[in-house]
Amino acid sequence: MAQNPPNLRPDLAPKGRFGETPRSGQPTIGMVSLGCPKALVDSERILTRLRAEGYGISPDYAGADAVIVNTCGFLDSAKAESLDAIGEALAENGRVIVTGCLGAEPDYIREHHPRILAVTGPHQYEQVLDAVHGAVPPSPDPFIDLLPASGVSLTPRHFSYLKISEGCNHKCRFCIIPDMRGRLASRPAHAVVREAEKLVQAGVKELLVISQDTSAYGVDIKHAEDRGHRAHITDLARDLGALGAWVRLHYVYPYPHVRDLIPLMADPANGVLPYLDIPFQHAHPDVLRRMARPAAAAKTLDEITAWRDICPDITLRSTFIVGYPGETEAEFQTLLDWLDEAQLDRVGCFQYENVAGARSNALPDHVAPEVKQDRWDRFMEKAQAISEAKLTAKVGKRLDVIVDEIDEEAATCRTWADAPEIDGNLFIDEGFATLNVGDIVTVEVDEAGEYDLWGRLV
Repeated sequence: MAQNPPNLRPDLAPKGRFGETPRSGQPTIGMVSLGCPKALVDSERILTRLRAEGYGISPDYAGADAVIVNTCGFLDSAKAESLDAIGEALAENGRVIVTGCLGAEPDYIREHHPRILAVTGPHQYEQVLDAVHGAVPPSPDPFIDLLPASGVSLTPRHFSYLKISEGCNHKCRFCIIPDMRGRLASRPAHAVVREAEKLVQAGVKELLVISQDTSAYGVDIKHAEDRGHRAHITDLARDLGALGAWVRLHYVYPYPHVRDLIPLMADPANGVLPYLDIPFQHAHPDVLRRMARPAAAAKTLDEITAWRDICPDITLRSTFIVGYPGETEAEFQTLLDWLDEAQLDRVGCFQYENVAGARSNALPDHVAPEVKQDRWDRFMEKAQAISEAKLTAKVGKRLDVIVDEIDEEAATCRTWADAPEIDGNLFIDEGFATLNVGDIVTVEVDEAGEYDLWGRLV
């Protein structure tokens, strides 16, 4: 039973889980899915299409006729991880198709791995399918190979990611995601709600709403209304909350209209969890300007206060960058002071890295690696202390939790304040024999650590 440490890469998604056994003679495809939850959704869509064409899904290299590597290009360290994964797949299987964010740089990939079969960019599903058809022709059995009603899921059955849009209209200097994934492209609201309905009908207890910029949802399609559903994040959250599952919002920029979501979160009957994942990135206005992000840290503190006035139990999660080019010790201290005042519940932190193609590479006064490490250590020390104090305050309280895993030692659960594999856990280590994965139960918290809680069933 492991406690949850601070995550060095808060952009990572949970690792995909494969439970399907291919039939004899069935062509099979393996999948390595790297990067964020948005990429995991892309992997699920690709595998769903392949499964409908008669392909089996192999959980290992040896059983696969070819392997798809869905790559990440968020940071140079992520690119290196993707190249390593491609190399491993080539060594273990030999027949590799590359897709995802790093696929937007095919020459870069082929320079390192010339033996790959094909390269496609992010969310280019048709091109991936064409590449698979060329490498491993389909051979469907019309009596067996039918499209599963809920599609192929790479997450446990009780929670699922729900991608509501693709791309981003922001032009942050440190980020190349808009270059790889394009401008904001929102899905019709009725399509999102229909997908959510199918997931809930299939047993999903928690919907994790994701996009590059969740609070901008619908801007590009002028908040169109179709079949009774309006493409606006407040309306969508209300519609999703009515389905009976937990609804958790990720990647929400703090636009003014976000305050309209808070009353929904304050009333448990709405189903929208009192949880906001907001990428603040920094607090000093000069650093934010150099990042090309809205420089309104003081107003953000006012917004946080207003949110907590409406919904005192709201959990706020964010990520930050330390060591951004030009960041002075005084600017970093402002960030620490801001964090002291904001008292965020869950915090992840990156040390700034150059990424090929990012405009921030050309900024002057890059921070030395040892200084970045020192600032990261100091930032995480403060964030850890805040987390521990907030969790200690929950001792003696009764909370609803969802069961993620059960082993011989304990049931590993999450409160509504915890996103899967990003935030903390709550462990039940006595009297858990009757629980099942996906159960939502009430516990009384009797112990707290730096990131995790322990409790007993009520």
